[in-house]
Amino acid sequence: MKKVSVITVNFNQPAVTEALLLSIKNTCTYPNLEIIVVDNGSRENPVPELTNKYPDIIFLRSDSNLGFAGGNNLGIQAATGDFYFLVNNDTEFTPRLTEQLVAVLEQNPKAGIVSPKIRYYQQPDTIQYAGFTPMNFNTARNKCIGEFEKDEGQYDHLTGPTGFAHGAAMMIKKEALDKAGMMAENFFLYYEEMDWCEQIKKAGFEIWFEPKALIYHKESVSVGKKSALKEFFMIRNRILFIRRNAPTYSKLIFYLHFGGLVMPRNILTYVKDRRMDLITQLFKAVFWNITHKKTSTNLGFPLNKLS
Repeated sequence: MKKVSVITVNFNQPAVTEALLLSIKNTCTYPNLEIIVVDNGSRENPVPELTNKYPDIIFLRSDSNLGFAGGNNLGIQAATGDFYFLVNNDTEFTPRLTEQLVAVLEQNPKAGIVSPKIRYYQQPDTIQYAGFTPMNFNTARNKCIGEFEKDEGQYDHLTGPTGFAHGAAMMIKKEALDKAGMMAENFFLYYEEMDWCEQIKKAGFEIWFEPKALIYHKESVSVGKKSALKEFFMIRNRILFIRRNAPTYSKLIFYLHFGGLVMPRNILTYVKDRRMDLITQLFKAVFWNITHKKTSTNLGFPLNKLS
């Protein structure tokens, strides 16, 4: 039986991470499993205490915050599985989740990465993710299928290729990872899994959605909905994603669309909401993309504000 490495990243949320570990213990019956928890530079190091409480789990510690991609990449480097199941620490497993995802990757040679259906933990009958539509590279827009809808099985027929995996829960086969490489760490936060999916597609694999597998997500535990951190990285990385993945003609259309429509619209919204600080983040995000190469590891955001 193929081995699955479950990888999750903790950042200042040991209680949330423990809830995930408990849900795996209580629901996961997959027999060949290893669990890896990466502490991503938390203010207080929880690894010694967690190691004592969970001796069968592998705990790793980074002294600095490596971001979503960097933390997961650290876990992947330590993993020994045939499949790597990357899950947010604010998720909770359901029965046969792992088995269903493994079956997709084993039975479909072209499937390189697969995500389960995701529902909101606080609203357990409500869908967060049932696949993604393809990306419109002219606008850097696509749609998360089923988001905020009550789950009545309306998307349970969508097993198969989809636009993108969801970063909260995605299982990748080792063969696809070996060909596509690990996630680009210069995104740090947001869009890195979408960029990764593009690299996986370029390596000859498909992105799949499996509605028979279900996971619950405690959305917005880590970052505020309108924080400077989120606004900066969402804008910076949206542009960076286009720079890295869009055809040349689509890049030109996107730049015109972003400069002529998105920026003025966002500024008006910030003024209306009395969030003048976010105007600064908008211009910082744009300026970063003008002054930095698409491979730059300079984050453009003070590390001391990431904790």
